[in-house]
Amino acid sequence: MVYGYARQTTPDHPLAQQVEALRAYGCACLVEEEAAAGKERPALRQLLTQLHAGDTLVVWKLDRLARSLKDVLALLHGLAQHGVHFVSLQDQLDTTTPAGQGLFTLVAVLAELERERPRTRAGGPGASAPGRPKGLTVEALSKAQAAKTLYVKKNKTVAQISRLLGVGRATIYRYLHYLGIPPFRDNEKNR
Repeated sequence: MVYGYARQTTPDHPLAQQVEALRAYGCACLVEEEAAAGKERPALRQLLTQLHAGDTLVVWKLDRLARSLKDVLALLHGLAQHGVHFVSLQDQLDTTTPAGQGLFTLVAVLAELERERPRTRAGGPGASAPGRPKGLTVEALSKAQAAKTLYVKKNKTVAQISRLLGVGRATIYRYLHYLGIPPFRDNEKNR
C-alpha cells in the first residue's frame, strides 16, 4: 500500500500543495498533520505503526519528516529495517529504484555510524587528548565506514562506491586500507 504524509509547520506553507502532489503520485492513504517544527508528530507516529514490509511511504520533501538530519536518518533507517520503501518527491529519492536503494543503503550506514560514534565529554570516557586528532576526520571516517560496508557486500565496484560517496577511487582504496580491508584491484573486474 502507498501511504502519503503531509505536514504543515507554519501558515506560510499550506498543506494543499503537498496533498495535491501526494494524490498525483497515487497515495491510497493520506495522513495530514498540522504541527510545529518540534518533535511532537502524533499523526506520523501513528502512521509508522501501520506500515508493513512492502509498503511505501511518500512525502513531498524530506523536511516534512523531521527538521534535523539525525532524526531523518533515524526514521529512514527504521523504514529500511522494516522493508518499507520510501519516496521523497521534491528530493527525487525513490527506494523502489536501484539508484534509490543504493542511496537508502548509504543513509542507513550513516545512521548506524551516528549511533555508534563515541561521544566526547571533558574528562569523561571517550574524551580525546588535546592536539591534532589522529587518523581521519569525522566526515572522512563516516565515508570510510560506508565504503567498507558497500565493499564488503560485494555488490558494488570500487568505481561505483567512489561515485556514490563523491570521492575518487584512490581515496576509497586508502579508506579500505585504513580500516584494515585489503582491496584487491585484480578482482575489481570480477565484481
